[in-house]
Amino acid sequence: MLKGIGVSPGIVIGKAFLLDSQDIAISKERISEAKISEEIARFEEAMTQARCEVLDIQKKINQEIGIEHSDIFNAHLLILEDRTLIEEVIGKLKKEKVNIEYAFSKVLKKYIQIFSKIDDEYLKERVSDVKDVGKRVMRKLLDKKAQTLVDWKEEVIVVDHDISPSDTALMRKERVIGFVTDIGGRTSHTAIMARALEIPAVVGLGTVSRQVKSGDILIVNGSQGIVVINPDKATIKKYQEERKKFEKFLKELNKLKKLPAETLDGHKVELSANIELPSEVHSVIAHGAKGIGLYRTEFFYMNRQDLPTEEEHFQAYRQVAQAVVPYSVIIRTLDLGGDKFLSHFEIPREINPFLGWRAIRFCLARPDIFKTQLRAILRASAYGNLKIMYPMISGLEELRSANDILKLVKKDLRETNTPFDESIEVGVMIETPSAALICDILAKETNFFSIGTNDLIQYSLAVDRSNEKIAYLYEPAHPAILRLIKHIIDTGHKAGIWVGLCGEMGSDPLLVILLLGLGLDEFSASSIALPQIKRAIRSVSLKEAKEITSRALRLSSAEEIKEFVAQRLKKLIRI
Repeated sequence: MLKGIGVSPGIVIGKAFLLDSQDIAISKERISEAKISEEIARFEEAMTQARCEVLDIQKKINQEIGIEHSDIFNAHLLILEDRTLIEEVIGKLKKEKVNIEYAFSKVLKKYIQIFSKIDDEYLKERVSDVKDVGKRVMRKLLDKKAQTLVDWKEEVIVVDHDISPSDTALMRKERVIGFVTDIGGRTSHTAIMARALEIPAVVGLGTVSRQVKSGDILIVNGSQGIVVINPDKATIKKYQEERKKFEKFLKELNKLKKLPAETLDGHKVELSANIELPSEVHSVIAHGAKGIGLYRTEFFYMNRQDLPTEEEHFQAYRQVAQAVVPYSVIIRTLDLGGDKFLSHFEIPREINPFLGWRAIRFCLARPDIFKTQLRAILRASAYGNLKIMYPMISGLEELRSANDILKLVKKDLRETNTPFDESIEVGVMIETPSAALICDILAKETNFFSIGTNDLIQYSLAVDRSNEKIAYLYEPAHPAILRLIKHIIDTGHKAGIWVGLCGEMGSDPLLVILLLGLGLDEFSASSIALPQIKRAIRSVSLKEAKEITSRALRLSSAEEIKEFVAQRLKKLIRI
């Protein structure tokens, strides 16, 4: 049994297929001066053919999944059109008089090494893009047919060191029932696409591609990040039962889709979804959400060399607004920085990027970029119920500065008679301890709070949640976190504003009951988590939730709190 990172939920049992993605062996050959032109022509033809292939894949993905996912392959096209890389390969060919395959492989290896050494998770994961393009070109040069996933006739679980985005894109859901990889993370392109295709996936397993051979039986639990290799009959039977329970559970949860998020004594809360892409809206609706509680907008800026235009922003925001009307869409303004790649902004490397030049700090320093996004949001507000939310606010000055820029943008739109919602609500993400402690001051100048627990927890507990050595200290049920959240909710209500929560904390049924008892008005989570949240809410009365929470707040540790709540809810909810 191996433990990795579950990036797409579900349980599957099937045969392993070891994807042949090993590096192609290239021999070094000397060539004559007369053959140089011929080699250059072969190289340029291979690059052209590879580009055509990528464009075909991009078209297929655009039609079947959505343009946001097909845009992933823009990085591949940029590599294939990179004149610096091309000229370096040709220069090596001319200088050393070696075969073009060898020259290309050496230059590519250099690029891969440079990417791999950079201390940035997102950039490291782009190595797979470079490798993918390299193999595609090399196959053209060697006239080798690529092994594809398109024509497979049996159900398989794909196993590889790192599945490329193009391979993932060509997976057919009815044949590829899951995949597992040695490396990867939640932000990788393949993880994003796996969730879009709803293929159970576990990444970051270390050595799974060396431990598995084609034909081995695998169990993949994408919900818990577990992979079992060649399980015995008893283990298979156990997971078959788990899968049946999971599928039955999903069917039961699906019955709640049209029912309100309401406690047994009639107290209603808002249940919204977190999204990154407009194409996720259909999943939001399918899972019974009432609007979007967090629309992350960083995806517009990633994996590209230019800034997104106002029109790009506008079209995406309008599409989402119209899709969920009359429900609201809360658009979080640009939260670049931290763990999010910023290639074209030339931002210097920071020792502590999560504490550095990011989110609202970046926007206030680059009002040109900020204004473009705000203009698009305001224009789209004429087509639905949009709200604006500022991330990473740490003090009143930042909130006022952001609102000053918003006022200027509104003034410009009025002068050009461009319609927008004059009464659009503006909220603040409470995700820094300073914001939590002065939320009474912030509440006077904002319309709502949304608690960003992912950052609030790591900042409050001084725990880097991406550091595996101290991950055990990242504890949402820590008494300090519950007290902070209580303070934020109580303060917001005293000021007459509603309070929501958009972090992963709101996806755990145990914690949902505590948050309900604390008086939270809105839960926003990933679409897949919504039915389970609703089930938890509908299983208790508000009176019971408040009584449970009151008792929990008097306990001394997270373990005591979770054990107490679990015991109280055992007869009410299947945890």
